[in-house]
Amino acid sequence: MEENKVDMFMMANGKFFESADIPQIRSRLLELDNSKWGMIQAIDFKNSTTVLIVSLLVGYLGIDRFMIGDTGLGIGKLLTCGGLGIWTIVDWFLIMDATKKKNSGKLNQYLY
Repeated sequence: MEENKVDMFMMANGKFFESADIPQIRSRLLELDNSKWGMIQAIDFKNSTTVLIVSLLVGYLGIDRFMIGDTGLGIGKLLTCGGLGIWTIVDWFLIMDATKKKNSGKLNQYLY
């Protein structure tokens, strides 16, 4: 794939991934054939800052976990009111990394 295309993708979407994963993602994108490029560009990545704000406001309802696709954890938080508040507070510190890992997982489905 063209290096220019990959660099543009990484500039536009690099914030959605953990910084340690970026070199690996870039090298894998360079090896990718052009037939998958349209699917890669259509992936809907979640913004970790937006998910953190939702977590701060209504995290006790599990909405933050539903947003990133953790349906089971979202239901658990909903039924326990965020683990009586403890789980909610813990998620304030973990949700940004969880969001970036989910974004990497989405991308890896198409890369491998």
